[in-house]
Amino acid sequence: MRKTNSGVPQNWFCSAMDLSAVPLLIFLPSEWNFSSGLNMYVVESKGGAIACMLLALIFLGTWPAILTLLERRGRLPQHTYLDYSITNFLAAILIALTFGQIGNSTPEMPNFLTQLSQDNWPCVLFAMTGGVVLSLGNLSTQYAWAFVGLSVTEVITSSITVVIGTTFNYFLDDKINRADILFPGVGCFLIAVCLGAAVHSSNAADNKVKLDSLSSDHIDAAKVSNTSMIPNEAASKDLENGNDPAQKAKAGTAGFLVQLENRRSIKVFGRNTYIGLGITFFAGVCFSLFSPAFNLATNDQWNTLKTGVPHLVVYTAFFYFSLSCFVLAIILNITFLYHPVLGSPKTSFQAYLRDWNGRGWALLAGLLCGFGNGLQFMGGQAAGYAAADAVQALPLVSTFWGILLFGEYRKSSRRTYILLFGMLFMFITAIAVLMASSGHRK
Repeated sequence: MRKTNSGVPQNWFCSAMDLSAVPLLIFLPSEWNFSSGLNMYVVESKGGAIACMLLALIFLGTWPAILTLLERRGRLPQHTYLDYSITNFLAAILIALTFGQIGNSTPEMPNFLTQLSQDNWPCVLFAMTGGVVLSLGNLSTQYAWAFVGLSVTEVITSSITVVIGTTFNYFLDDKINRADILFPGVGCFLIAVCLGAAVHSSNAADNKVKLDSLSSDHIDAAKVSNTSMIPNEAASKDLENGNDPAQKAKAGTAGFLVQLENRRSIKVFGRNTYIGLGITFFAGVCFSLFSPAFNLATNDQWNTLKTGVPHLVVYTAFFYFSLSCFVLAIILNITFLYHPVLGSPKTSFQAYLRDWNGRGWALLAGLLCGFGNGLQFMGGQAAGYAAADAVQALPLVSTFWGILLFGEYRKSSRRTYILLFGMLFMFITAIAVLMASSGHRK
């Protein structure tokens, strides 16, 4: 076997193609631009963008279920969100220092560390604004999940995100997406929002009927008769996973609702139905603004950068985006430790440091969300941020977890089931139409 001057065997390329390149081509779309020391790693093809979106969809649909599970087990949302915020920011740092540093820095596409010292603050501020509104949205949804439920919260917020955010992105992206397909999809999302609100209202009425009949349900009444409405060590046990099967009520029964209320950290009994919907709609508006802000940060459609200053690469923009999201989350949640909202118990930073119950799950949720957002932006930079909003199909994943893990909509009325099916059907239709509108950035 002869070697080149660099010491590499001449038939190395044949061997690599025969052995290692096959699984690599299976894993990565062939049109992705993967650097081997020459160019930065970027997604450039429509197929690669869709692959990013699908992977982001799984990540972004799973982390809300993890945080919901912790709240239902009694862990304080302030503690959970502080843990989540740490790894969420860590994911952005990892992406910036790996994908953002692959290849040589060029004047047209500088790498992450090079861009940190450039005069690109107008676009940096757009990225940080997107992080602020995303942080407010995520912070709001952790309370909305308790009031409205995981499934409905995710459908409403995601649909509002598409109706407002996708419209903004369509014009910011110079209309690279097909309007005749895109906007009918947006209309389907709007219908899904209305059906989601109807599902929540109908399910709330079903729960009220169940609780009103609790006195006549002798079995469930016996199970909850000795249970205080204030969480304690016994009530905080993980009844959902069967640690105490002798006293666990069946999902969907009045006894199950009372047991859930006893151990969860956010109390919802007796609260006005519209509180949860109000929080949900506020979160949806916040979510609808972060993607257009990120779009402006990476593409500078308003020409805010000085002549000769390159646009922010997606990895640099994502770092600043996540930095502002992290800082705001830390400030607000430390404040909420001592001044809680919506009836959450008061706690302290010392109590947070000692609270290891469920911390691993909260840290995992932050990583999933961070990598999910990064993949969404990588796909959006290639196929258009309007089409990348297809990751807002995440409620399909969240609804699966909500029904499987939490028993949502068990023993509900026929009207609720019909509305739920209609909501999910319109949502699936909207996502399919939105992905069909994908374009290609020139």
